[in-house]
Amino acid sequence: MDVESRMNAIRFAAETLRGLCEGDTPDAFVVLGSGLGPTAAALGGPRLPFADLPGYAAPGVAGHAGEFVATRIGGRRVLLARGRIHLYEGHAPDTVVLPVRAAAALGIPVMIATNAVGGVNAELCVGDVVLVTDHINLTGASPLTGANLDEIGPRFPNMTEAYRPDLRIFAHEAAVEAGVPLRDGVLAAVPGPSYETPAEVRALRSAGADIVGMSTVPEMIAAVHAGMGVAVLSLVTNAAGAQGASHEEVVEAAAAGAVAVGALVEGILSRL
Repeated sequence: MDVESRMNAIRFAAETLRGLCEGDTPDAFVVLGSGLGPTAAALGGPRLPFADLPGYAAPGVAGHAGEFVATRIGGRRVLLARGRIHLYEGHAPDTVVLPVRAAAALGIPVMIATNAVGGVNAELCVGDVVLVTDHINLTGASPLTGANLDEIGPRFPNMTEAYRPDLRIFAHEAAVEAGVPLRDGVLAAVPGPSYETPAEVRALRSAGADIVGMSTVPEMIAAVHAGMGVAVLSLVTNAAGAQGASHEEVVEAAAAGAVAVGALVEGILSRL
C-alpha cells in the first residue's frame, strides 16, 4: 500500500473515532491488554466494536473484549480500547497500530497502554505491576518499516526517552496514593504466540529484560513516531519459561490484578 493509501486509511479511522467521541478530543488514549478489559465494562459512554473501525479487525484472542469506548476516567476524557489485535494473529504492523495513529490524528496527546507479561527478572512475582522504562524489540517487525509517513512523524524518531519521564513520575505518585507496589523494568517484545523456552528466558535476562510480552511495543513505536507521550503498565501474570504456562492462567491472573492496574491508570490520568 502506498503512502497516500495508508494515510487515507488513518484519516478514515480517525473520522470514525471522532464520531464516537462526538467531536471532542480526548485527553488520552488508553489500551487495556489481556484480561484487563473487564475493569472498564461498567464505564458509561458510546461504544464501537473493533470490527466496525475501518481497516481494523476484531480480536481473535480470549481476554480481549474488542471495543472502543468514549468515556471519562480520573476526571479526564478518554478514548478506551478494551483489548487489542496482535502481530501473531497474522495482522500487518500498519493494521495493529491503526487505532494509535488514528488517535494521534485526532490530536490526542497521550497513550497509556497496559498488558499482561511474563516475569523474566527472578525477583518478580505473579501479580506484580511493572512500569516500563525501556524496551527491546525482538518481534522482527516495526510499524515504521517502508516509506515514512511524513505527515505523521520523522523518518528516524528518537527513542531515548520514549517512555515519557513526567508520565512515569505520575505513575509512581499514583502508586503511592493507591498503595500499589510499582517497579520499573525493561520490556522485551517477542512475536509469540508460543511461551518462551527456559533458554530464551536466560537469554532475555542476559540482555537486560525484566519482563517479556507479545504486544504493545509496535503501538508504542507508532505513538512516539506521532509525537504522543507514552506510559506502559505491565502486569506479571506468569513466570516466563515456567512449565505449564497457559493463556487461561494469564487471563485469570490479569483479572486478579486488574483493580491495581486500573487504579494506576486512573491516577496517571488525574494528573495530566
